[in-house]
Amino acid sequence: MNTHGIKGEVKINPSTDFNSRFNPGEIVYLPLEDKELELIIKKSRNHKQQLLVQFEGYESIQQVEEWKGSHLYIKASQQKQLKENEYYYHEIIGCEMVTTEGMRLGEITSILAPGANDVWIVQDEKEQEYLIPYIADVVKKVDVQNKKVTIELMEGLID
Repeated sequence: MNTHGIKGEVKINPSTDFNSRFNPGEIVYLPLEDKELELIIKKSRNHKQQLLVQFEGYESIQQVEEWKGSHLYIKASQQKQLKENEYYYHEIIGCEMVTTEGMRLGEITSILAPGANDVWIVQDEKEQEYLIPYIADVVKKVDVQNKKVTIELMEGLID
């Protein structure tokens, strides 16, 4: 998060498929050193692949400047029910990835959303990164309870 202008707007790079989370009246949370701050969305708008958001009661840059670099979140009770084979990023990040033959590739460390499908970034113990597309031909089983993802290792995927 970063500031934008002088009227208390902040720039957000949302890591959600639900931009409706930033509709007026919606609530998000900001973790601070000794507490969490509940923020009510006053208004939001798209701006260069980001969102500009203003919160109720925050009308100046001075009130939001200390939030630079912070991340907003929602409570688990605010999460929407997902369809089968849909997952929240926080459910996937941290999962161990293995092949159908049992070879351990590493841990999913982040997710890219470039377009048609997400791409899961996996890092092995040598800090080598692999880009694994989240498509049915590759991802065979996702077990968020046991933090394990099984993939079919296609030719050229990790070369």
